[in-house]
Amino acid sequence: MGLRTKEIVKNFYESNFYKNEDVLKSYLHPDVELSWYGTTGVKKLNLEGIAQISKQLAESYESLRAEVEKVVAKSGNAAIHFTYHVRTIENPEEEMPLAHFIAIWEMKDGKLFKGVQISQLGEEIEENPWN
Repeated sequence: MGLRTKEIVKNFYESNFYKNEDVLKSYLHPDVELSWYGTTGVKKLNLEGIAQISKQLAESYESLRAEVEKVVAKSGNAAIHFTYHVRTIENPEEEMPLAHFIAIWEMKDGKLFKGVQISQLGEEIEENPWN
């Protein structure tokens, strides 16, 4: 289960879920719960709330790319550390860090079920913080 769980979590964040609700639903359990701690406070999100944020991302950015630093998994749970890089609609030639994330997920029925995510606004970081 560990390798599969790692793949699911990594593939979700690297996917184009923000542009395709079907992709979003293929990774998220219908009863998904995400507690997101960010610079604006805590958001408690279900599938509909995550879909709304995904739609906002698609409308705001030309592209969204996850640079995954580390993924660990054990017993149907996974943690991931990554940075989202974006290209804006106004300036599609320049990619910049949007935010840094750490997320922990519990899986159910092969999908992301209960998660806690922490983010901080983007800035350049060390090339490989795990060395």
